[in-house]
Amino acid sequence: MASSLAAFRSAAGHVPLPRRNHQSATHACASSLLRQLQHPPAEPLPRRRSRRVAAKFTTGGGDTTTGDGGGGRTRGGAGIDVAAVAAVLREARTADDVELLVSGFLGGGGEGRRLLPLQVYTSVIRGLGKDSCLDAAFAVVEHLKRRGIGLNQFVYNCLLGAVKNCGEFGRIEDVLADMEAQGIAPNIVTFNTLMSIYVQQGRTDDVFRLYGEIEGRGLVPTAASYSTVMSAYKKAGDAFAAIKFFVTLREKYKKGELVGNHDDWEQEFVKFEKLTVRVCYMSMRRSLVGGQNPVREVLKVLLAMDEAGVRPERNDYERLVWACTGEEHYTIGKELYQRIREHDGQISLSVCNHLIWLMGKSKKWWAALEIYEDLLDKGPKPNNLSYELIMSHFNILLNAAKKRGIWRWGVRLLNKMQEKGLKPGSKEWNAVLLACSRASETSAAVDIFKKMIEEGLKPDVVSYGALLSALEKGKLYDEALRVWEHMCKVGVKPNLYAYTILASIHIGKGNHAMVDAVLNDMLAEQIEPTVVTFNAIISACVRNNMGGTAFEWFHRMKIRSIEPNEITYQMLIEALVQDGKPRLAYEMYMKASSQGLELPAKSYDTVIEACKAYGSFLDLTTLGPRPTKREEPIRIENNFSSFSQVKELPNSTYHFGGTGMYGFFRYRME
Repeated sequence: MASSLAAFRSAAGHVPLPRRNHQSATHACASSLLRQLQHPPAEPLPRRRSRRVAAKFTTGGGDTTTGDGGGGRTRGGAGIDVAAVAAVLREARTADDVELLVSGFLGGGGEGRRLLPLQVYTSVIRGLGKDSCLDAAFAVVEHLKRRGIGLNQFVYNCLLGAVKNCGEFGRIEDVLADMEAQGIAPNIVTFNTLMSIYVQQGRTDDVFRLYGEIEGRGLVPTAASYSTVMSAYKKAGDAFAAIKFFVTLREKYKKGELVGNHDDWEQEFVKFEKLTVRVCYMSMRRSLVGGQNPVREVLKVLLAMDEAGVRPERNDYERLVWACTGEEHYTIGKELYQRIREHDGQISLSVCNHLIWLMGKSKKWWAALEIYEDLLDKGPKPNNLSYELIMSHFNILLNAAKKRGIWRWGVRLLNKMQEKGLKPGSKEWNAVLLACSRASETSAAVDIFKKMIEEGLKPDVVSYGALLSALEKGKLYDEALRVWEHMCKVGVKPNLYAYTILASIHIGKGNHAMVDAVLNDMLAEQIEPTVVTFNAIISACVRNNMGGTAFEWFHRMKIRSIEPNEITYQMLIEALVQDGKPRLAYEMYMKASSQGLELPAKSYDTVIEACKAYGSFLDLTTLGPRPTKREEPIRIENNFSSFSQVKELPNSTYHFGGTGMYGFFRYRME
C-alpha cells in the first residue's frame, strides 16, 4: 500500500494530534448546546451556523442526504439536523470534543445509536472545509478512527477537499500518510483533488506527473481529470500543449475510447474546446503584454488553432483585439479584424474604433480608412468617435502634405474625405493652402481658396495668410494687396504672421516706407514684431537682390533689442555676398559662431567661396571645421496653425511605415 501512495508525498506521516485549546470552554459550550437540545424553547433559538453550510445541507439531493435521498435533514425517518450538527462541530478541536458535541444528537437508541450515520460525517467534513474549520474536520476523522469505524476513500477525499478549500496545503501530507496507515488506496477522485490543489499552488509539473500515473494504476480519467489538466496548461501559459492535449482527447472520443455516456462526453467536449480557447487567449494576451516577439508568437498560436480545428467565438477575438495597444500590434489587429468579419460579419463598433485608433498609432492610416469604409458598407454604423478618429488620421496626412509642400496629394486627400462622407473643415483646407504656399504654387493656392469658399466655408486669418504668402512668392504684389484689403473689409483681423507677409510684399515692391507703416500698424494693434518678422523682411530683400537693405534691417532689428537667430545670419550672409561684401559676410559668420549659433554648411561654403572669388586676404582657418548641419528651408508661415508635426513623409502614398512620431488625443472607449 505504501507504493500506491508514493506518487502523492515524499515522506509518510500520520494525522497530527488535533490541537487542544481551552477544553473547559469547549465543554461549557457543549453543555449549553445540549441543554438547548434537551429542553427546546417554545420559539426556536437562532442557531450559530454558517449560511453556506445551512444551504448545503438543507437543499436536498443524493450527495447531501443522510439516508435514502428523502431530504437533507433526515435519515430513515429519524430526524437528524445535519446543518445543526455542522454548526455544533465548528467549535470542536479534538476527538473528545466531537464525542461530547454529537452526543446530544444520538438520542436513546442504545448501542446502535452510539454514532451518527457515516454519510452525516462526510457531509459535515465538506461543510467544515468550506467554512475554513479545518481543525474541526480533522477532529471528526480522528473521532471516527477512535470509534473503530472503517474509513473509506470517500471520507479521505472529503478531508482532502476541506484542505483544498482552506488553503492549508501543508496538511496534505498528513492526510495521505493516514490513508496509507489505514490501508486505503487512492481513487480517481483523490487524484483529481490533488491535481486541482497543485494547480492552485502553481505546481503544474506535479499535475502532469500525477495525470501520467492515473492509467498506470488502473484508474480511468474522468471529465474532471481532463479539465484539471487543461487548467494546468492555462496556469503554465502553454497554448500549444493545450491544443495538442485537446486534439488527443478528441481522437479518443471519436474512436470510442472514453468510458461513459456518449451524449455526456459530447457536452463535455464543448466545454473542453472553450477551455482550450481560453488557454490560447491567455497565452496570446501574455505575449501581447510582455512577449519578446508578440506578433510572431500570437500568429503561431492562431495558426495552431486553425490546424487543430479549434474555433474561437467572435467575443474571443474581440477580447484579444482590446489587448492590442502597441504600434507593433497592427498586424495582429488586422488579422483578428479579418477573422471576425469572416466569422459571421458582425463586429462591435467599439472594437472597430479601437482598431482605427491602433492603425493610426501604428501609422497605417490607409488601413484605418479601410476599416472606416467597412463600417459604411457593412456596418455597424459609425458614431461620433469613429468620425473623430478618422478625421484625426486625415489631419495627420494633410499636415505631412503641408509640411512637405505636396499640395497635389493634399488635394487628393480632400477628395477622398468627401468620397467617404467626411466633410473637410477650415483646418483641412488650410493645410492644403499652406502646402501650395510652401510649394510656391500661386495658381493652385488661388483655386483652393475659391473652392473652399464654394464649399460654404469662411476663410480665416490662416487661409488669408497662406494665400498672401503664395501671392508674395509668385511676386503678384498688387493681387496680394487686394487680398489684404478684402480680408480687412470682411472683418478678419490680421495677426503677427499676416503682418509679416504684408511687410515682405512691400519689400518686394521696393516700398520701404510702407514697411515702416506696417510695423507701426502692428504696434498700434499691440502686436510686437518678432525675429520672424525681421527674418521675413531680410529674406524678401535677398529674393529681390537688396543686400544693402537687408543689412540695414539687421541693424534696425538690433535697435529694437530683437536677438537674431540662425535663420537671420543665414539670410544676411547670403545678402552680403550678393552685395559683394565677403569680409562683412565673414564677420557675420564669426559673430554667429561666437554667440553659440550653429549655421548650416551652406553658409560656411558661401563665405569660403565668396572670399576666394573676391581675393580676400582672410585667414579662413578661423572659421573652424565645416558644419554638418544641413540647410533647412526658410518658412515664415510655420506657426500659422497648430497642426501635429510629422518629421518625414514617404514617397509612396500607400505605405506610411517610416512616417515620424504619431501624436493623438486620448479617447474614451464605449
